[in-house]
Amino acid sequence: MKQLIRWALNHIPRSWLQRVAGWMVPVVGILYLGRGRECPLCGARRRKFMPYGYVTSREDALCPQCLALERHRMIWLWITRSTTMLEDRPRLLHIAPEVSLMRHFKRLYKGTDNYITADLESPLASMHFDVQHIPLGDCSVDVVICNHLLEHVDDDRRAMRELCRVLRSGGWGIMLVPEDRGRATTFEDDSITDERLRTELFGQYDHRRVYGRDYDDRLREAGFRVERIAVADILSAEERRLYATGSDDLIVVYKD
Repeated sequence: MKQLIRWALNHIPRSWLQRVAGWMVPVVGILYLGRGRECPLCGARRRKFMPYGYVTSREDALCPQCLALERHRMIWLWITRSTTMLEDRPRLLHIAPEVSLMRHFKRLYKGTDNYITADLESPLASMHFDVQHIPLGDCSVDVVICNHLLEHVDDDRRAMRELCRVLRSGGWGIMLVPEDRGRATTFEDDSITDERLRTELFGQYDHRRVYGRDYDDRLREAGFRVERIAVADILSAEERRLYATGSDDLIVVYKD
C-alpha cells in the first residue's frame, strides 16, 4: 500500500488525483475497517489510517473516508474547540482547499457568500488565481486558511504579504508549511532542476523550498503576528493517539 500511494502521488497529476481520490481511496479503505482510530472530521472509525507521503510514507496519516491528513484533523479540532468560527461564519478565504475541510465549510456556509475557495488550477476551487496576486480588496476577509501551499510559490514572501493585505485588522489565519526545525534558515535552490533530486531534497518535485526555523520571521516580515501552538497543548496523549494528529505545531497568524 505504501508503494502504491507513493507511486500515485509522484506520477499522477495533482488535478487528476483530486478528481478520483474521493471515490478511489474509500474503496481501498475497506481494508482498514476497525476501531483503533477515529477521524474528527467525518467520524470514521478504522483500525488505523492509511500511509501517505511522496518520499517517506507516514503511517497513520490519511483517513480512508474523507481524505483528512494529520494536519487537517488537528486544524479541525482546534477550530471547533478554540474558536467561534462555526457559530459566527466569518468571511473565509481558503487557499488550495483540502477536501476534508472544504466539505464541512461548504455545509457551514451554505446560503452565504462568505466562503471563498481559491487555487491556481484545482477543479475543486471556486476562484482561480496566483496567490502572489490575489484579486480581492484590502481587508476583505476575516479568516485565511492556507496550508502546504507557500512551498510551491515562486516568491513566498510576496504571497505572504498578499494574504496579509486581504486579511482585515483583527483577523486570523492558519498557515502551515513543511518544516525542518533542524534548519536555522529556509533552504531553496532554483538551480536544481532534476525532478528526482528535487523530490529527494525538498520532499516533492514541485516544492521550491524547505522551511527552517525562520518561517515565523518570514510571516512577521509580511505583517503577521505569529502564535505557534504545540499539539500537546491542544490534545491529551490519548486524543493524539485516537485522532492520529502527528506532532507538528499549529501555526496561527493574526493581523493586529
